[in-house]
Formats: sequence, structure tokens, C-alpha cells
Amino acid sequence: MAKQQHSLRLNVAIVVGAMAAGMLYTLLMGEDVNWDWQNYHEYDAWAALRDRYDIDVVPAGFQTYFNPLVYVLVYTLRHVLPAPVAGLIMGALHGLNFALIYALTRIASADGTRFWPIAAAILIAAVGPMTLSEIGTSFADILTALLVVAGVIAILSTEETRPPHTILGGLLIGAAVGLKLTNVVYALGAVAVVLAAPRPGPTLIRLALGGAVGTAITGGVWSLLLWREFGNPIFPLFNGVFNGRELQPMNILDLQFVPRSVADALAYPFYWLLGDHRSSEYPFRDARFAVVALLIPLAIAARVGRRGPMFARSDVQLFLMFGVSYLAWLGLFAIQRYAVTLELLCAPVIVLLVVRITQGFAPVASYGSAISAAIAVAIALWSQPWDWGHRPWSRPYHPQISDQLAQPATYFILAKPLAYVAPLLAPGSRFYQLADIALPIQSGGQFDRRIREGLNDRLPGGIWELHPSSAPHKTNLLETYGLAVDATKACVAIEGAVVGSVIEACPLVKTTRNTSLPGGRVGAMVQPPV
Repeated sequence: MAKQQHSLRLNVAIVVGAMAAGMLYTLLMGEDVNWDWQNYHEYDAWAALRDRYDIDVVPAGFQTYFNPLVYVLVYTLRHVLPAPVAGLIMGALHGLNFALIYALTRIASADGTRFWPIAAAILIAAVGPMTLSEIGTSFADILTALLVVAGVIAILSTEETRPPHTILGGLLIGAAVGLKLTNVVYALGAVAVVLAAPRPGPTLIRLALGGAVGTAITGGVWSLLLWREFGNPIFPLFNGVFNGRELQPMNILDLQFVPRSVADALAYPFYWLLGDHRSSEYPFRDARFAVVALLIPLAIAARVGRRGPMFARSDVQLFLMFGVSYLAWLGLFAIQRYAVTLELLCAPVIVLLVVRITQGFAPVASYGSAISAAIAVAIALWSQPWDWGHRPWSRPYHPQISDQLAQPATYFILAKPLAYVAPLLAPGSRFYQLADIALPIQSGGQFDRRIREGLNDRLPGGIWELHPSSAPHKTNLLETYGLAVDATKACVAIEGAVVGSVIEACPLVKTTRNTSLPGGRVGAMVQPPV
């Protein structure tokens, strides 16, 4: 009984400590205003809660049609609670990932690991550059990581991989996939895990069943809506396969970060070690993947030189989960932000490799804990996260909107990311994005007709265009709809989410094409303001 009480107190302390760490980091960083929040995290949740998808036209570009469910929580917190409180709650929730890594490290090691290796795993997990960069933010990668890691724990929690555990693991990982499709790489990793189970056939069926149910729960309704509206359940992605409406039969794929050769792929962990951020838009530095790459040949050599078994089945399953997921991630997109779960899984992988290698090598057999702790400290000192964008908590984002924009109006968005201002403007307004390259407005299509019908149904606030004051003014995009900026009236400034940034709202007028201007130039004749 005393041992159980001690274990319970330790587990509670780990959970509370993990949440406190997430809150503290969020408090130090400030209010989250990352680019994706500005572009679609805020808008998508608002649009889903207010049924805007039949009113607006892709204000966030092609990301408008990503599953909004995963962003509803952070949206609700930000609009119901004071800025610091909402951020701290998200930070605490994200911090639970570290408690899950503690549990996974203990479970994956079938014979149990000592305190210091487990502490080393928690430290390694807690200093992941992408993990740190997403704590307290609206990013979905770190939120869905909770589901993936919990799913792995469920699958590995018993030696025999009992049916309820496997179904639960599939359910959790499937739910992560439904919320964000990039988590499919971890579903592939989970398949590798169960294939290494004692009875892989029935276990795989149970995993697939749980995964299908989980995906349907979190993403089924959204996919059905997209299928009904566009003929593509994951619109606009893989439209070359589904040939959905409103987009040419093409696949939207971001391959700029994918390795160019096998040698290049093998070098990626060492690029990150040196601060080469070819898998990310912004700089970061991380040693964990390079450490794994160096430990693998050492583990192979130790296994060859050891006559008896070296790895428990749970060790092998964890290594397969990490390895298959990593290779799938590297081959499909290699976008570092999507690797938060991999960063977390690196921690128990490193610790278990160190412990098993040292156990099989007599001269250092008693130093496994010290070596794993030293590696964890080195990784922590070397890691360099990136900041996706924050405001001081003393200056939360609550801009004052000019009285000139107080009435419902039609807004043409001429750049990204600006969709986050939609919830700030007058209720009943409409928002039409014209600048997205991946999802252009097709002439005569549903979006085009909606825009033209909206222009014919005038709103009392008139017609405006929105653009960042620091960006080129793409007024040529308005010509398709016979609109131009009204040079007789001043634009209105809206404070941007990034400190010091400004969004300009400029009034528009209708124009008619005129080919009889002096010199034969094609010009435009301005009509009275609308």
C-alpha cells in the first residue's frame, strides 16, 4: 500500500510539474500571434462556430478548408478568458506531453528503468525546439501529439497487447489523424508497432478498427461536408485524385523541404545539429536526431557482440514507431513543425538505446544512468528553438476598430495572412480572398458566383479591400470584378497582430472598362462610390 501511495504521489507530481512547466514557458513568451493563427487558426474556428462557409470566399486561402475542430478550443479560450489566462491554460495542456513521455519511457522499458534515465527522457522531451516553439500557441501539432503519445502508451501498456488497449491506441491515433491529416505518419508507425506484436494479424485488425472510429469521430463530419460541397473529402488536398470542384485537378504538396537524395536524407539529423534549418522556414538547432543516428550503429554493434537478447519486445516496438514515422515524415513533407511528436518520441528512444547499450558492455554497465543524464543535459544546452511570433502580455491584441468600419461591409482580402481580422469587423460583413495562389478563384465557379452575387447585394458599410501596409498593393486583383480603390477617400488603419504592423482598409468603387482613352490606352472610368 505504501509503495502504491508513493507511486501515485510521484505520478501526480510529474503531471503537475509538466503542466507548470508549460505554463511558465507560455508566461515567459507572451501572447501567441503566429502567422498561421493570423491566417487560418482564428478564422477557421470562428467560421465553423458561426456558419460562415456559405458566406465568405476562402479568406484564409486553401487553409480555409482544413478541419477547424482542432482550433475551436484555443479560439474559445482566447475569446472567453483574459489573454494571459487563456494562454496559460493552453501551455498547461501542452505541458502534459512531458508527463506522457515519462509514462511511455517507463512502459516501453519492460524491465523498468531507474529514476535518472527517466528524468533524462523528460528533459530531452522538454527542450525540443519545435515543441518549445509551439507551447501555449494555436498550433495543432503539439496538441495532437497528446493523442499520438497516449495512443502509443495504450498499445505498449501490456506485453500481450490486449484487444481493448490496441483499440484504444488506434482510436487515439486515429483521432489525431482526423484533426490534422499530417498525423498519418504516426498511424503508419503504429501499424509497424502492432506488426511486431505476438499476434500481429488480429492486433492489426483491432488497431485499424480503432483508428477508423477515431478518425471518423474527429474528422468524419468535416470530410462529409467537403465531399458534399466539393466532391473531395479532404478538399483542397489531393484534388488531382478526387477531382473536386472549385480547383483544377492538381495536388497541393509542399515539397520544398523534402530531401533530394538518399545521402541528403541521411544527413538531415546532422544538418539540424549544426543549425542548418533546411526543413523549416526559420532557424533552429537540435542534437537529438543526430544522437539517435549515432546510437543506432552502436546498438547494432553491441547486439552483434552480445550472445543473449539485448532488447525487450517493447523496446523494439518503440523503435519501430519512431523509425517508421520518421521515414514517412521525411519522405512525405519533412516540415519540421510536423515533427513535434517525433521530437518527443526521441526522448525515450535515446534513453533506452543508451541503457541497453551500456547494459551489454561491462566496462560501462554501471554508468548507463550517468551517460543518459549527460546526453540529456548536452541536448538541452545545444537546443535552440524558434519563436513563431508573440506579443507582450502587457499589450494583448485588442485593436480599436474605426467607426468608419462599424457597419456590415464587403471586404476583398488582397494578401495573406489577414483572415484573423474578420471576427473583429462588423457582424454581417463578407470576406473574399483573391490573393491565394494555391486556390485561385475560377471564373464561373461557385466562389466566383458568390462574389458577384454579394456585390449585387450591397451592404450598408460599402466595399473595401484589406492589405498589409508593408506589402505591395495588389489592386490589379480587383479588376476582374470591376473594382478600384477610391482615390478620393482615405484608407483606414487597423492595428495588426504583430507589434508595429498595420492593416489598411481602403474603400472601393466600381469601374467600367474604357478602351477609348487618349493614345489608345486601356483604362478605367470610375463610377460613383458603392
